[in-house]
Amino acid sequence: LRLAGGRSRCEGRVEMEQAGEWGTVCDDAWDLTDANVVCRQLRCGWALHARDNASFGRGSGLILRDDVSCEGHEDHLWDCPATQKHDCSHKEDAGVVCSEHQQWQLSGGRDGCAGRVEVFFRGTWSTVCDSTWYETEASVLCHMLGCGPPVERPSFNHTLPGKMLYECTSPQPSLAHCKWTYNKSAPCHQSRAAGVICNG
Repeated sequence: LRLAGGRSRCEGRVEMEQAGEWGTVCDDAWDLTDANVVCRQLRCGWALHARDNASFGRGSGLILRDDVSCEGHEDHLWDCPATQKHDCSHKEDAGVVCSEHQQWQLSGGRDGCAGRVEVFFRGTWSTVCDSTWYETEASVLCHMLGCGPPVERPSFNHTLPGKMLYECTSPQPSLAHCKWTYNKSAPCHQSRAAGVICNG
């Protein structure tokens, strides 16, 4: 099982492999209970949204399941009752957004490449503690946003409900690949909200 077309491994179009071929799931009867099984199976927390109408783009290949009706306790999506016959096309590919999906933005700057670092996680926006916000972390974020290298790391006030802390020991494709902790008070105590001005 995998998610494709999203901004992280915990968001996207639901794809499953059967007999060596990847295919999609039709969105008929697709709901949060089904999406929850997917998120849990992928260790992505719980489902925030069950998406329909190929909202993460149309898949290709076979459509492997239709009328999925999980009860919620299943360990795998293929354990759920479903039909393998379908009357769907790829414009009906099902998708999910899981709670462990992380999405970033810079706010309050002159453009999308400068400002306070904010992360969308578990259904809410949070700030990032600057206690471990160094060149490596800033560099990962700037590159991820397509904004070149970091130039400055200004600090801001925490005004959002949650706080996230990142520690990157080496360059990574995204901050989610680094070590992170959410809403733990100790490392964030007396911190300010991290910001960055990227070269782009």
